[in-house]
Amino acid sequence: MPADNHVHTEWSWDAVEGAMDATCARAAQLRLPSVAFTEHADLTPWVVRAQDPMSDVLRRWLRPDGRIAPRDLDVEGYLDCVRRCRERYPGLRVLTGVELSEPHWHPEQTAALLDGGRFQRVLGSVHSVGGRDEPRLVDHAMISRPAADVVRDYLAEARRMVASEAPFEVLAHIDYPVRHWPASAGPFRPADFEDEFRDVLAVLAASGRALEINTRVPLAPDVVRWWGDAGGETVSFGSDAHRPRDLANGFVAAAEMALSCGFRPGADPAELWLRGR
Repeated sequence: MPADNHVHTEWSWDAVEGAMDATCARAAQLRLPSVAFTEHADLTPWVVRAQDPMSDVLRRWLRPDGRIAPRDLDVEGYLDCVRRCRERYPGLRVLTGVELSEPHWHPEQTAALLDGGRFQRVLGSVHSVGGRDEPRLVDHAMISRPAADVVRDYLAEARRMVASEAPFEVLAHIDYPVRHWPASAGPFRPADFEDEFRDVLAVLAASGRALEINTRVPLAPDVVRWWGDAGGETVSFGSDAHRPRDLANGFVAAAEMALSCGFRPGADPAELWLRGR
């Protein structure tokens, strides 16, 4: 199976069942070539409205001003945990990583976090719509706005992020709003947003970055084919696991789909897959 390049543990604020050591044990059991612990660096304080659902995890980080602001990543503690896991699992390649939320909105914080090159896998993510001044979580926005409008706003923000000089190498979960698509809106059809997807993918390809095949919700093959049409050269696989048992979920099907779209593993199984090689 491919390497899992998008994994969360107890060092991510929302991974309440995360455990790096147990995840490494699971990776060794699955014989993964490597695992990258891309912990959350959610730099955007999200606006919350009265009608928004609040899980206990979110409520914990609610500020008096009505915004959700998760704790900062404890980088030193995280890196020490990675070191211990590398010592305990010498046959597993354990990569450091981080998932940056809207890094194009926070260039100074992003630069400070990445200073020193301590992270081997850097993901760029969008979790918000509404812009930097009134950012709302995608699932919250789905409550009060038409789902199709939220998807288009999300893809527009993703395009702005990949067009920026934000320092990340992989665009994570381009289809993130699908996780929150309401049943009342009928089946989600990627073709309804083909122009928007293709626009993001064209800019992503021009930037030289990679597209993530995130298996939390299986990425539609159409999107991966459009990625190849845009000239995209590389794909990364990510389970977005927040607990050990979810590591590499859906990877067999995702790998088969990527192969059918023209992407192949390279000589190093821990590296990203390449197009037509």
